[in-house]
Amino acid sequence: MDSKSKRRIGVLGAVAGIGAAGVGAAVGLRHFAVGRVRLQPDPDAGEPFGELRGRELTVEADDGVPLHVEVDGPDDAGLTLVFCHGYTLNQDSWHYQRRDLRGLRMVFWDQRSHGRSGRSRPAHATIDQTGDDLYAVLGATVRPDEPVILVGHSMGGMTIMALAERHPELFDRQVAGVALVNTSCGDLAEMTLGLPLVLAKAVRPLAPGTLRGLGRRPGLVDKARGLGADLAFVITRKMAFADKYVSPSVVDFLEQMIRATPIDVIAEFYPELMGHDKSGSLGVLGRVPVLVLAGGRDRLTPAGHSRRIAEVLADAELVEVEVAGHVLPLECPGVVTGGLRRLVERVRSEYGGSEYDEEERTA
Repeated sequence: MDSKSKRRIGVLGAVAGIGAAGVGAAVGLRHFAVGRVRLQPDPDAGEPFGELRGRELTVEADDGVPLHVEVDGPDDAGLTLVFCHGYTLNQDSWHYQRRDLRGLRMVFWDQRSHGRSGRSRPAHATIDQTGDDLYAVLGATVRPDEPVILVGHSMGGMTIMALAERHPELFDRQVAGVALVNTSCGDLAEMTLGLPLVLAKAVRPLAPGTLRGLGRRPGLVDKARGLGADLAFVITRKMAFADKYVSPSVVDFLEQMIRATPIDVIAEFYPELMGHDKSGSLGVLGRVPVLVLAGGRDRLTPAGHSRRIAEVLADAELVEVEVAGHVLPLECPGVVTGGLRRLVERVRSEYGGSEYDEEERTA
């Protein structure tokens, strides 16, 4: 294979990875002088990203995959928030919410093949399976009579929709609220990644085949990903965030999570996300209070997808941040945390009054 062909595969891999993961991997591209972009003010430089840990346990999925779970807060809190992260990320993507909602009982888990959870068989890399995984996590961490709020970002929101579709009874007796952040109930084939529509249509069919090919050479791809750190930084900032002044440390943190996700895992889940359709689950979600959060400049799950969800759920609260991208929990953490506080108050009031004490309010 000549160098020109190799470079073409690298570019297509980068584009396909961006479409799949939200930023993906800049595979095969090595020379790109962009280090200077990291010299801007970095207010989050001292933030202990990836260091917040809880009480660890392993939950076995119904197919035997070990799921890494952590629990924060008192077991007698009376309400639990369960956080489901997005594609190619891990539970640490909820860093700011974990930091700022101290005092609440919170459960964080790594979805299969992500973070510290075990690897899934390719055939089980599905949204329906992650919904069943969430069911197992709930069974292991929350009492059957204890109300729970489910919080999902991107693929995590799809996981919640799969749970609603497969286990609707939970939304009558246990699930008391839902927060959906930068997610979609389907029609992701409309996604353009911010490209002109004609170009997006040309690129989209390339992604599944390109990713499958890259997934068969994970060692080579992962080595190449490490060589292109500066380029990956720029792509991550461009595709995941709308605010060009976002802290470089936040961008680095997100890029490191994505880079830690093996390319074959990205390849296995990608077709599922593109074919995802859980619009039928919205009737179940409508049984409980729902918070919908969207980024006005989200290139991956555009705000129109969130609006569509909120329109179906007559009682939903829709918050759209006009100048924000696909990773609201990191780009606009105060908006996400504030929305969760309101949802907690609403759920508590419906369960007989708020127990959200002053320490929790000011944490």
